[in-house]
Amino acid sequence: MRIRASVAALSGALVLSSALVSPAAAQAHAGPMTSDDTTITKVVVNGGKDLVLGTTAKKSFTATVTAADPDGVTAGWIALWHGTSFDDQGRDAVLMPEEEGTGSCVADTPQTSTCTVHFTVDPKTDLTKNAYAGTWHAYAIAYGRPSGSTNDGYAGSVRIKRNTTLTANASPEPVTHGRTVTVKGTLTRADWESGTYAGRSNVSVKLQFRKVDSSTYTTLKTVTSGSGGAVTATTTATTDGYYRFSYAGTTATDAATSAGDFVNVQ
Repeated sequence: MRIRASVAALSGALVLSSALVSPAAAQAHAGPMTSDDTTITKVVVNGGKDLVLGTTAKKSFTATVTAADPDGVTAGWIALWHGTSFDDQGRDAVLMPEEEGTGSCVADTPQTSTCTVHFTVDPKTDLTKNAYAGTWHAYAIAYGRPSGSTNDGYAGSVRIKRNTTLTANASPEPVTHGRTVTVKGTLTRADWESGTYAGRSNVSVKLQFRKVDSSTYTTLKTVTSGSGGAVTATTTATTDGYYRFSYAGTTATDAATSAGDFVNVQ
């Protein structure tokens, strides 16, 4: 979907607004705001990796837009938006880069350039709703020489996920061969609205085991987390080794694996 970009400037991190705009530096580009000669070829956010945020620590990252024009590319810029659609009614949040103007560009060839912008997200002020977890789309704009430009509201995407923690404690320690080992833990997830971590219940968690002389964990069984994120699993003790829990995560919640807890079998 292509739109006509305005030239008003916005600053700050998360802007809960219906207006998605390009930076003020766009004012320096005369002529039409769209041109068939200028094309966006690639957008990469955070190196193509998911962004995972807890409740307090800020996260800084970059986004790049690669564009082409027969006469060369002069500037590029990116913003991130969240919602069900790009129109004013569908967008519920916009994440703006730190740059007041366009990003810094490096020419890859005489006709193509890759432009970089920088972001910093603060979960305490920017991610005020848990509903913001999931896919964010990239709105990108590129300017060709001497005056052409193009923009795309769906030029790329990144997943912003809620951080999770997972613990595991195996007992008894030591344990008699053939007796039952009980492993207990807690699965929690960042709650951006309360600024705390809350238990993640009713999801699948794997109990895994690694022999003391091995580097590989094997899944023994899958259990379901209970109230408050409590996780409990039992197994039969056969040999010395480490027990841990592993949670696969979702498109909006990060995966988590606990540290291994060693049990000596006698």
